[in-house]
Amino acid sequence: MPVPMDEYPVHQTPLSMRYVGTSDRNFYDRCYFNAHDRTGDIFLITGAGIYPQLGVKDAYAVVRRGTTQRVIRCSDALDDERLNVTVGPYRVEVVEPLHEIRLVCDGDDHGLGFDLTWRGSFPTVDEEHHILRQGIRPIVEASRFAQLGSWEGEIRMDGETITVDPAVWVGSRDRSWGIRPVGDAEPAGRPADNADDFGFYWLYIPVRFDDYSIMIIVQEDGNGHRTLNDAVRILPDGRTEQLGWPRVTITYRSGTRIPEHARVELTEPDGRPLVMEVDALLAVPLHVGCGYGGDPDWTHGQWRGRDWVEGATYDFTDPAVDARSPWGVIDHVGRAQIGDDVGWGLFEHGTIGKHTPSGFTDLGSVGP
Repeated sequence: MPVPMDEYPVHQTPLSMRYVGTSDRNFYDRCYFNAHDRTGDIFLITGAGIYPQLGVKDAYAVVRRGTTQRVIRCSDALDDERLNVTVGPYRVEVVEPLHEIRLVCDGDDHGLGFDLTWRGSFPTVDEEHHILRQGIRPIVEASRFAQLGSWEGEIRMDGETITVDPAVWVGSRDRSWGIRPVGDAEPAGRPADNADDFGFYWLYIPVRFDDYSIMIIVQEDGNGHRTLNDAVRILPDGRTEQLGWPRVTITYRSGTRIPEHARVELTEPDGRPLVMEVDALLAVPLHVGCGYGGDPDWTHGQWRGRDWVEGATYDFTDPAVDARSPWGVIDHVGRAQIGDDVGWGLFEHGTIGKHTPSGFTDLGSVGP
């Protein structure tokens, strides 16, 4: 039977919009948002996704304040409504495509609720096509667009209502779709030839300044070979300017892989150097309760039954919780500076296993 989306001229394959154009079980379609008040005292991250080959849709939200990370996560059977995704108490309303999105979570009984409206401050921008291989097999092959913007509304938690003022609250968002590991783990198969030499390095810094925004993406293998490189400046009228090949120096907290600062050396279109300094403030480890890679509590696309909703609280003064932090990608409130220009956004970083340029020789290596 057709689905409502089949009424629209948006088809990409000779199939109903109920289906996707691949048989890969790991196909996904997801949104991600973050929000903060430029203080480093509070950080909200949230998102929703559908997994057509797994028959699942889900959503999550997390608020970090101080040493506490409050999470709500929802999952349900996939339906045919794709224009405005709803998962239990969580829903995404597209008010104006590519500009205004409303996010509502009536999850107060589970510890977290909000009603937030996102408005783009700069146009959306396509990122470079993302591919990551494990041996010869592609485990990530995705498209993504991103945007910097502001927030308005309220966040409710711990009996408190936090007013979200668009003059103060900012963030970044992205929409991505394609192939990435989702749901329950697949059989491993034959190990990659370089499995003992594994290394993964990821840096993602979307930040907004008063008159422009900047997007930096760097992905490297354990030897420092760059497999994804993107550095652009986005202007209010939608023009983009490429900023060359970023040279990145990250300062880690002593004895850890937790970043504190990054110096990113860029190149203006006319060849002049451009240096951006970025401080990593309040952190949200995405693999601690949010369902991202390596999270033992929940995984995106995992079937948990119909109408499943769960709240959780993580206390980073607990050594067992804190010890999980380094083993995945961590999102930080990011404060950036270029000359006298100060910007705010996201500082997302993760490095696991070997990364020779950083001095990490194996899985257990840490900074000096």
